[in-house]
Amino acid sequence: MLKKWFAALSLALLASVTAQAEEYRANVHYFELPFPVKTQSEETIEVTEAFGYLCPHCNSFEPLLSNWRKAQPEDVSFVGLPVVFGRSWEPLARAYYVAELSDKVEDTHQAMFDAIHLQRKRFRGEDDLAGFYADFGLPEDKFKKLYDSFAVNMKLKQGEAKLRGYEVTGVPAMVVNGKYRVTAQSAGGHKQMLDVVDYLVEKERAAQ
Repeated sequence: MLKKWFAALSLALLASVTAQAEEYRANVHYFELPFPVKTQSEETIEVTEAFGYLCPHCNSFEPLLSNWRKAQPEDVSFVGLPVVFGRSWEPLARAYYVAELSDKVEDTHQAMFDAIHLQRKRFRGEDDLAGFYADFGLPEDKFKKLYDSFAVNMKLKQGEAKLRGYEVTGVPAMVVNGKYRVTAQSAGGHKQMLDVVDYLVEKERAAQ
């Protein structure tokens, strides 16, 4: 009798997992990109978040995403991709790339969201941003040297090209291995967005 119960439980769990997988349908809960975008490394499954510091939805999403990032195994690599949807977005995208080149993203990323959305701070340009990042151990002269550097300008151009390839029109959006785009609207919410990303990561892992 006990064996039958365990067998029934196993079948129920299998059915549950299968049903969940069937819930996530291409071009409904996520979108298959018509032309896959090359990833930074073929050794890992790359997950990219397109975001903007000025976006209130990105601000709400960040704590969930931060916990998700910390829980990922070594075969998953995360890439942040700041969008530029207008003139006021570009300085903040440049600041992110300066932080990335200076290995300061971990220290400053949440702080930037907090400064804009909680403290209502407005960054009018390079000087304001340099002063802000100086508080996190990035000297103002180094920040300004990188801000309009060849390296940051190249990252901006490469980012724009990737965003076009990803067909991103709103943020936050996530892209799995350059093949699939997930949005809160398609997934049904921020938490569900990460659930769909997990499903797609498993899909890519199984295909390797």
